[in-house]
Amino acid sequence: MTFSKTDSAGYLANHMARIFARDLTARIKPLGLTTGSFPALLELWEQDGLTQTQLTRRLDIEQATMANTLARMERDGLVTRKKDETDGRVQRIWLTPHGKSLHGPATRAAAAVNATALDSLSPAEHERLIALMQKIIATAQARATPD
Repeated sequence: MTFSKTDSAGYLANHMARIFARDLTARIKPLGLTTGSFPALLELWEQDGLTQTQLTRRLDIEQATMANTLARMERDGLVTRKKDETDGRVQRIWLTPHGKSLHGPATRAAAAVNATALDSLSPAEHERLIALMQKIIATAQARATPD
């Protein structure tokens, strides 16, 4: 069996992700956001006050990448780090008022990117695509060995 990028799920997923990222970048850059900070913001908008480790696990990224992302987000006034009230060794990441204020505009931008990208699909195809992507991600995460 020969490799063909046009039949490779990994290649196609990566290509599609680059297209989504390009379009999302164009929409959130005016808000002062990047595609690097956007996933962390999504997690914090859902549950503020997470630890760096929790964010790293939820986003399935390297600790060093998360540390760099959080440093940029702090520099940009999106988050602040505060010691945990019960364990002084732990720092929690909290959204600033500015970070909180971007929730609506940023998620509307992401929804618009999704709608545009998937507008050629029927509602049933859209639903099936999302379900299959969720299944692949869940399977891959279940197979991953914890650090």
